[in-house]
Amino acid sequence: MKELIVTIIRPLVSHPEDISLTIEESDEFMEYNLKVHSDDIGRIIGKQGRVAKAIRTIVYSVRTNGPKKIRLNILD
Repeated sequence: MKELIVTIIRPLVSHPEDISLTIEESDEFMEYNLKVHSDDIGRIIGKQGRVAKAIRTIVYSVRTNGPKKIRLNILD
């Protein structure tokens, strides 16, 4: 899953070396926290959140093993 997210994000940003993806596990969710360079936040979110919504749609549609749901957080 981590490779999928990074593969989607890398072509969208100007600073691919600053992509940071951490994973936190809770009772219900596997939370993927994405952090990019401050100049690239707008490119990841897109106009009215359309790019972020499209990325989340792809990530959430992937079948995972186990009962936990996946959540993608884009951090400032």
